[in-house]
Amino acid sequence: MRAGRENKYDSHDNSSRGYSGGAPRSGGYSSGGGGGYGASGGYSSGGYGGGGSSYGGRGGGQGGFGRASNGRDSGQPAKLEDVDWEKHQLKPLVKEYYKEHATVTRRDQFEVDQWLADNQVTLQGKNIPKPIFEFREAPLPETILSLLLGNFKKPTVIQGISWPIAMSGRDIISIAKTGSGKTLGFMLPAINTILNSPKRRSDDGPTVLVLLPTRELAQQVEEVSRDYCKASGISMCCLFGGAPKGGQARDLQRGVDIIVATPGRLIDFIATNTTNLRRCAFLVLDEADRMLDMGFEPQIRKIVGQIRPDRQTMMFSATWPKEVRNMASEFQTDPAWLNVGSMELAANHNITQHIELIEENEKQPRMLQLLDGILKTTEPKTIIFVETKRKADDLTKNMRREGWPVMCIHGDKGQSERDWVLRQFKEGKNPVLLATDVAARGLDVSDIKYVINYDYPNNSEDYVHRIGRTGRSDQTGDAYTFFTSSNGPKARDLIKILDEAKQKVPERLREMANNSRGGGGGRGFKRPYNNGGGSNFDKRPRFGGNSGGGSYGGGGRW
Repeated sequence: MRAGRENKYDSHDNSSRGYSGGAPRSGGYSSGGGGGYGASGGYSSGGYGGGGSSYGGRGGGQGGFGRASNGRDSGQPAKLEDVDWEKHQLKPLVKEYYKEHATVTRRDQFEVDQWLADNQVTLQGKNIPKPIFEFREAPLPETILSLLLGNFKKPTVIQGISWPIAMSGRDIISIAKTGSGKTLGFMLPAINTILNSPKRRSDDGPTVLVLLPTRELAQQVEEVSRDYCKASGISMCCLFGGAPKGGQARDLQRGVDIIVATPGRLIDFIATNTTNLRRCAFLVLDEADRMLDMGFEPQIRKIVGQIRPDRQTMMFSATWPKEVRNMASEFQTDPAWLNVGSMELAANHNITQHIELIEENEKQPRMLQLLDGILKTTEPKTIIFVETKRKADDLTKNMRREGWPVMCIHGDKGQSERDWVLRQFKEGKNPVLLATDVAARGLDVSDIKYVINYDYPNNSEDYVHRIGRTGRSDQTGDAYTFFTSSNGPKARDLIKILDEAKQKVPERLREMANNSRGGGGGRGFKRPYNNGGGSNFDKRPRFGGNSGGGSYGGGGRW
């Protein structure tokens, strides 16, 4: 296992750059081999390119009403009355059009069971069709198969299971993480649904609706899907808050087959009769747990109330909390339930996790030291997570003044600026990105090699999500986490994640966890160190010096 790997960014050799606390840089930055972003790690037809720069404004799928300064939807959704479907004569939907390939039919059940076990698949439900192993086994149009075969070798596990189920007209609950191929897992069955539906009239709304929590996710789903829609003659538009409504409204008025949207802006357009969902037969709720975390449940319910009850509904969620289970029971009928991997909260085992116990005032010099080493590598792309927008701005300003190639994104940044920053980051022109949790929620870049948790997140789920920005698509990555005494109540949960991934656990972190037990499982934790209210972190040189090679708990790399 990689747990014992040394910390290559430790402090034993600082002579080459002279960095102690952010002295001006010398030598500048050369991107080496670390620039660019291709399709190898994602599920698009050619990489994410410019990151959807045609959309202006701000809001991140969180600003449909423009009531909150941080771009979030706030308050209750616009007043929309649920449609009384008993007053409508609905033509029955044709949802089942799956024809099992002869190769799949002949495949022995033992082979299928072995494949499911090898991929740690949990599958529950009645009469679930066999998964497919190859693209040619899926009943997809030749134009789509050609695109798939030109970009990928075979379906992902999520795709191989989801396509037959979805094309059979079944509802699906999929516990799936970003990078699993879930976008094409739901979008290609959606395209097939449109191709098998009556022709859309000019005043009809969309056949397919995909709801997501943030504008970045919405734009990425649109970008991943664009070539497949174009090849099928299908129109699609992307709606999110904060951007000007004019262009989005014109797209809707011309008529579209697929809407990819965040909840607030979609409700705005429904409330003004710019579009309607009476034709919608295929609903996708992507990152359902995040939408609930961000307070979108009232908006989601209003939207679902506009969609015919015999629709097909696919739900994707990284976790499976009670709130998501309740929503699934209300919105779905006899769904198939799919999970890949352990149901326990777990980090990607391709990521080496370095936990550094540190004082608050030591964070910035230690971060600069890490970056000094990282930027000497051929793959330096790094994302740094901080707690607040103000801290992101302040750190970025100070670092750029010293010559560091860093930019930042957060909820108060304008859309055009965010798009430009993400392009610079993806193309490797500015290989260091500073971000808050919400701003980075939809970020999906396959070649991030390093994550630095400058501030520890509020919970373990966010920790796993943050470090999961690296180590994508079977690549490896490193995550550095600064952990202070104020984070003590979260020590035990962090240790569980480290132990599960067979990572090195600093002894001081275990001591912290033991001390916090007296506070009722980490709650009410108040300065347990030394029984006297002080910190028990050892005094040490700013970068560790020669004080034993691991004063930051990371091992001994730079």
